[in-house]
Amino acid sequence: MLDALGAATLYANPATLIVALVAVGLVGLSKGGLGGAFALMGVPILSLVMPPLQAAALLLPVLLMMDAVSLWTWRGWFDRETLKHLLPGALLGIALGGLTAAYTSEAMVRLLVGLVALGFVARVVLSRGTGQKAAGHGHVRGGFWGAVAGFTSFVAHAGGPPFQVYVLPLRFDPKIYTGTSVIFFALVNVIKVLPYAALGQFDRVTLLSALVMLPVAVVATLLGAVIVKRMEAKVFYPFMYAMVALVGVKLVWDGVMALI
Repeated sequence: MLDALGAATLYANPATLIVALVAVGLVGLSKGGLGGAFALMGVPILSLVMPPLQAAALLLPVLLMMDAVSLWTWRGWFDRETLKHLLPGALLGIALGGLTAAYTSEAMVRLLVGLVALGFVARVVLSRGTGQKAAGHGHVRGGFWGAVAGFTSFVAHAGGPPFQVYVLPLRFDPKIYTGTSVIFFALVNVIKVLPYAALGQFDRVTLLSALVMLPVAVVATLLGAVIVKRMEAKVFYPFMYAMVALVGVKLVWDGVMALI
């Protein structure tokens, strides 16, 4: 059975299959609502056994399945105003990413996004922001951070921190926060399909490899949702800020290591 699987997919050996299962499981927990740090580990872990671009292409169909599960799981939980403020900018950011992808250094993007994430967390900690009054919406801020999230998601699969910089200070109920993020990134991922297809990354082997991972994707996403739905806000927000800090450290490390 393993021989047949290896012949038809990217999982030529048990080690590659195990690495893929771990990567998809962690990303699924994140997509269920358990913070962005796990999601950022997907491509780096898969890159241990395959080229990074192939790893990203393998994950995109899996992400779309996770998005479908998350949209069903978190149906009815979202903030319409947040989406109105972020999505126009995100579309612009994705378009800009598509036009400049050939000239943009992914390492530099990861480094800059990581520094933004760490700066955001540092400001919150220094001002004891986890207990501050909720912020309000802003058209300029929403457009800017939406564009940054769309651009960095396209170029470096790192749209989480810019989204969180805008949305976390709004201090939503954890369910509203998670449902809003699910809709936002589901739309972003759908839009990213066409450019990836244009790059020729969705060949038969890659799609079959993604298909094998779909059951793991569904289970991990549902598990992440179950955990978040049991979290109170006083636990959820410190946890999320910790996740943003971990994401920042990971992005800065990846960016620096790629540049030196």
